[in-house]
Amino acid sequence: MASQTNAFEMAQRQFDRVADLLKLDQSVRELLRWPMREYAFRIPVRMDDGSMRVFQGFRVQHNDARGPNKGGIRFHPAETIDTVRALATWMTWKCAVADIPLGGGKGGVVVDPATLSVGEKERLCRGWVQVMWKNIGNRQDVPAPDVGTTPQMMGWMMDEYSKLVGEYTPGVITGKPVGGGGSLGRKEATGFGVVYTVREALKHLNIDPKTVTVALQGFGNVSQFAAIGMIEHLGSTVVAVSCWDRDDNTSYTFYKKDGIDPHFLMSITDQYGTIDKNAARDAGYSIEDGGAWITKDVDVLIPAALEGQITAETVQLIHPSVKLIAEGANGPTTPEADEVIKNRGIFDVPDFLCNSGGVTVSYFEGVQNDMNFYWTKDEVLEKLDTKMTQAFNSVLDMSLRENVYTRDAAYMVAIDRVVKAMQLRGWI
Repeated sequence: MASQTNAFEMAQRQFDRVADLLKLDQSVRELLRWPMREYAFRIPVRMDDGSMRVFQGFRVQHNDARGPNKGGIRFHPAETIDTVRALATWMTWKCAVADIPLGGGKGGVVVDPATLSVGEKERLCRGWVQVMWKNIGNRQDVPAPDVGTTPQMMGWMMDEYSKLVGEYTPGVITGKPVGGGGSLGRKEATGFGVVYTVREALKHLNIDPKTVTVALQGFGNVSQFAAIGMIEHLGSTVVAVSCWDRDDNTSYTFYKKDGIDPHFLMSITDQYGTIDKNAARDAGYSIEDGGAWITKDVDVLIPAALEGQITAETVQLIHPSVKLIAEGANGPTTPEADEVIKNRGIFDVPDFLCNSGGVTVSYFEGVQNDMNFYWTKDEVLEKLDTKMTQAFNSVLDMSLRENVYTRDAAYMVAIDRVVKAMQLRGWI
């Protein structure tokens, strides 16, 4: 996907490094380096023109020692079993570092959803559930939206599962539409979670957020609400975002020195995160190469697109002014780039801490489904802020106590919690 890096090899290398630091037993390493279960399957779908098309689907369940597997379903033309494995692995660490009682899972379908009609998308979603329904469930494995999937698609999946098991089961899927079993605050959760961790990191670095400038990669859900939160909650100035343009298959950076208006940009963005270049240019934005976001003279960089974006090459382009990287995306930084970031003394909020707001509110959604009682948006976001702040502080404390890089500290916190759960269950 968008990079030459094998995401799963990267996830394993990150794990191995911390396994060495923790002196983990070899059998424990073998259990955690690989997913516990993997499913690869074919989904036949009747297309609008009457033809039959067969799609490749995946579901990977990495580790459920701490609770049911949890993780999104990604619809992307470059999906592979290795990207799904990596994302499932990171979900295990993400749930553990956020200290929510869930394990790691991930799913995918090899498809560009923009090429499907609404009816075709619905039939594909229902087809995915028809294949997997015996291996998912609110006490087993709980899917959610990801790149290329939406709350509406989750609603169809939940409905199909409920039909197959013969009872209304909203907790089988999270990220559903509000009014269809979804939680208020879920839309904002990942982006606002990024903002809460940035706030805590700036506090640690003794930097006033009102003086801070920010560049973001991406302009999907995470980036949109991270931009809104940075501006409206912290008083920072966001000067750049980037997006993928589906019309010409190229990415662009949208730059405005005195600060972007995320609400305006959202008004000219399609459902897949492509910003209208002409409308942006008319509003005074300069449009640059897709990689320009990383070169900006800013204090904070927030990669919030796909994995493998800050590499041994692109890390050299980071401006000397950058003090903080907050990883809104999954796996945006390669191990080679990490070494450069460490040597330059840039504070890094690692991905599975930084972007764990989404899965945290997904967990809250499951709790509300179980209770059949729903919280207000303010209650959800307040609980999210508390969880994210506690998670950030547990990682920062580990980093300072053990004198290790923040990514290693986050892994140490997460792996320790998973290993303890495995011990308590008698697995090891």
